[in-house]
Amino acid sequence: MLRSSAETAGSFSGFYAVKPASYFSNARSDFVDRLPRDPSAQILEIGCGTGATGALALSEGCCGRYVGVELFEDAAEEARDVLSEVIVGNVETLQLDWQPATFDAIILSEVLEHLVEPGEVLKRLARYVRPGGMLLASSPNISHWRVIRELVMGRFQLADQGVFDRTHLRWFTPGTFADLADTAGFDVEELGPVTAFSTRTELISKLTGGRFDHLFMTQIAMIARKR
Repeated sequence: MLRSSAETAGSFSGFYAVKPASYFSNARSDFVDRLPRDPSAQILEIGCGTGATGALALSEGCCGRYVGVELFEDAAEEARDVLSEVIVGNVETLQLDWQPATFDAIILSEVLEHLVEPGEVLKRLARYVRPGGMLLASSPNISHWRVIRELVMGRFQLADQGVFDRTHLRWFTPGTFADLADTAGFDVEELGPVTAFSTRTELISKLTGGRFDHLFMTQIAMIARKR
């Protein structure tokens, strides 16, 4: 029987409980660097953790209001100390009442792979982003060469972190990750690795015209604009 989003979140709560504090507290400075400096802007982050990314965005003058949605109360309690507003709950079942086009940007850092229906969630959230507003999202890459090697060897060993994280419900390649955004009404501007390629990998990419870049991305980073 297919579980509901709420049931799924509850059944995985024990796995989240053993994750290190850094899982909820690392700031995505790479995403903050891409945001315009606009004190009047409003930003929404799904899976805000303890609010590290939002705190950095506010301190850098990227926005005047930063709203976070967080599934776990302990992390959300810390986030309330540094963000403008924090909503606790499962984004797949929350009743959100913002006005359309409220936010100038939405951030989903390593979130979509944890959802039962990520495409439906992104479509629902898209209505709250203004035309031309930014989507900044990232996810592990299932088409990395190490993952392919494991599959060829007949292995799919679940772990506490990484692409085989036992809390992941969906998996993406760069192409399917971009398709998710496109279907939700965003035009993808950039799609690449979260961490820059090494000099050697960059050379391989140039020599092959980027055709095999997906094999070397541990995580996918995407920047898109609302149509």
